[in-house]
Amino acid sequence: MSLTVVNGLPAHVLVVHFVIVLVPLSALAVVVAAIWPSTARRMGIVLPLLALVALASVPVATQAGEWLEEHVDSDALVRRHAELGDGLLPWAAGLFVLAAAIWWTTRRSASPEAAPRERAGTATPRSAPALRVVAAVLSVGVATGAVVDVYRIGDSGAKAAWHDGFSKTGDEKHGDKG
Repeated sequence: MSLTVVNGLPAHVLVVHFVIVLVPLSALAVVVAAIWPSTARRMGIVLPLLALVALASVPVATQAGEWLEEHVDSDALVRRHAELGDGLLPWAAGLFVLAAAIWWTTRRSASPEAAPRERAGTATPRSAPALRVVAAVLSVGVATGAVVDVYRIGDSGAKAAWHDGFSKTGDEKHGDKG
């Protein structure tokens, strides 16, 4: 079963809004969690779950978009949008992997058995700050790639949908009253 039409509208135009909201929100959450582990601990399991829902929304939107592509006039703008849309899944997967890794590492450092080691000063090995920097740099890179890709895909989709579908002045709709 594929999601093609919802309430008379192509499902793609509805489902894509999940991607537009959830991917950048996940990107922001991953970056914040990577930079501030205390925030990651407060987010808890919500961090990887948010990224998982964002990841899952991408193929749903893509599948609905492929169905829509078969039901509209194909032109260069539609083809460009479809090509760009196929590139988001790896970015969303990267966000999920980073979210899960950040959650796992902060979860382990907040565990009850880690507390005595923290008080003794042995909980964080010397490599922990370096790993945090690597996680932050990776998170910023993947988050930036994901958000830029969402923007490019959305922009190309808007151009494909609206390039001849509106009047900048409104004169064509109501006639020239001048």
